Amino acid sequence: MILVTGAAGFIGSVITARLIGQGHQVAACDRFETGQKWRNLAKHPVVDIVAPQSLCDWVKANGQDIEAIVHMGAISATTETDVDLIVETNFRLSRDLWRLAAEYGVRFIYASSAATYGAGEQGFRDDQSADYLAGLRPLNAYGWSKALFDVAAIRMAQQDAAPPFWAGLKFFNVYGPNEYHKGGQRSVVHQIYEQVRDTGRARLFQSHHPDYEDGGQLRDFVWVEDCAAMVDWLLEAEPGQSGLYNCGTGKARSFLDLARAVFAAMDREPDIHFVPTPDAIRRHYQYFTEADMAKARAAGFAQNPVSLEDGVARYVREFLLTDDPYR
Repeated sequence: MILVTGAAGFIGSVITARLIGQGHQVAACDRFETGQKWRNLAKHPVVDIVAPQSLCDWVKANGQDIEAIVHMGAISATTETDVDLIVETNFRLSRDLWRLAAEYGVRFIYASSAATYGAGEQGFRDDQSADYLAGLRPLNAYGWSKALFDVAAIRMAQQDAAPPFWAGLKFFNVYGPNEYHKGGQRSVVHQIYEQVRDTGRARLFQSHHPDYEDGGQLRDFVWVEDCAAMVDWLLEAEPGQSGLYNCGTGKARSFLDLARAVFAAMDREPDIHFVPTPDAIRRHYQYFTEADMAKARAAGFAQNPVSLEDGVARYVREFLLTDDPYR
C-alpha cells in the first residue's frame, strides 16, 4: 500500500490516479471541506481515507503494510500569511513523516518547490550542497518553509536518520486537470482559458523589465502527468539516487507562447491584452525560471516532457471543454 498525502489536491490526485491505474493500493490523506475537491478522487477507488489530524497515528497503526509515503500535502498558496500554520504543515509534519518512514523502512517522496530558489540569483540547480542551499533566498513564507525542510532532510540523511530512499521534488509551474479548487493559485493555463471562454480575450502582465517584452516573461511550464511520471520513477529508483530533484521541462517558455497555445486549443484567433503588473507583486516578480534537469537525467529519468503546445491542447480539449473535466 502507498500512502499519498494531499491525495485530493492537484498534483496528489493525478499521482493517485496513476498509481491506482497501475494496480497499486493507495490510502489517501487530505481535507475535503465543503467544495468540489472530492471529485478529484471520485474516479479512483482508494483503500482508505485518512484525516490529516490522525495521519501520524494512522501510519503507526499501518506501518507494516506501507510500501512508500508520497507526501504532497502542504499549504501551497504563496499568498498565505499565517506563517505558524505554514511551518506546522509544511515543516513539522514533513519532519514527523520522514521519521516514521525511517522507522518503518519505507520510501519517502515529498513535494519541495521551485519557490525555494527565490528570484533565481543562484540559478535553478537542484544542488544539495550546504553552501548552495544556504545561499537561496525564497521570496515568500511558503518557499521558505520548503527550503527549511530541504535543509533538514539533507541533515537527517547525513546523520543516517533517513528512510531507505528519499526524494524531494522541486515542482516548477505545473498545469493540468484537477486544479479547479485552487482559486487564484490555479495555473495561468486555466485562468486564460476562462478569460477566453468568457470574454474572447486574454490578459497578460506587462513587462516592467527592459530585457523582456510584454508577455515575454519566461517560466518552466510542466504538464502534471509528467510530474506523476517522475514520482513513479522515484518509487523504483536505487537507494543511492536519493536527494533533491527539479521537476520541470528544462525549457522556459513565455506567457505569450502559453496564451497562444490556449487560443489554438480553443480554435480561436489570439486576442491578447496587457495590463500593469500589480504593485503588490511587481517588486518581487520573477521574469525567468527554468529547471535544470541534468541531475534527474543523469540518474536515469528518461521520459521526455510533453511540449507546452501538446500539454495545453490536451488539457483544454480532453478536460476543460468536456462535461467532466476531472482526471
